[in-house]
Amino acid sequence: MTATDPWVELLTGDRSLLDRTSTAERVADVLRQRIIEGGLPPGTRLSEGSAGRALSVSRNTLREAFRLLVHERLLVHEFHRGVFVRVLSVDDVQDLYRTRRLLEVGAIRCAGTAAPEQIAAVVAEVQAAVQAAAEERWLDVGTANMRFHQAITALACSPRLDEIMRQVVAELRLGFHVMSRPREFHEPYIVLNRGITDLLSRGEFGEAERLLETYLSEAEAQLVQAYRQMAR
Repeated sequence: MTATDPWVELLTGDRSLLDRTSTAERVADVLRQRIIEGGLPPGTRLSEGSAGRALSVSRNTLREAFRLLVHERLLVHEFHRGVFVRVLSVDDVQDLYRTRRLLEVGAIRCAGTAAPEQIAAVVAEVQAAVQAAAEERWLDVGTANMRFHQAITALACSPRLDEIMRQVVAELRLGFHVMSRPREFHEPYIVLNRGITDLLSRGEFGEAERLLETYLSEAEAQLVQAYRQMAR
């Protein structure tokens, strides 16, 4: 582990987000966001020394942040080896999609009472993905996709569901790393995301719900197949 590791440079840039009174929760927020953005892939060893220097925080603060993220199933602590970004299993992926159906499809059923700005937030994430794709920033397309699904969940107007979904998308991003060709994986979902957005904008919530159900089933099948091929 050296100071030139890409994730160390990312965290050094995040130092300005913290201050001398930073709590472990704020450090955990930074690490979680880097996971969601794909900057901390599964299996990455998070050296306490390197991470602490990058963020300019104490080892005690960092250890508490690690404990929080272990509890969220984003990190794992291996005795005598250290802390690592978690590697998901097929069972994890299937359970995540089971959870997503409950959260996202349920949120669309509540979309009739959503404010116009909440629908606009869904549209904005599709536009962000389109822009990133045009510039061939496929990691950023994946991030916009995560935010799209968070915006879908936000249609339920529930802070508790938003918090659960934030954890779900962080775990899910760990699953996406198994896809060796990010463009082939992410690009078709831009079209599907736009289709869902168009239905929501027209108030066709039942059709949006059905499209999302199909969408999630297809995405789950792709990931599960990739995991099983990798295990052979």
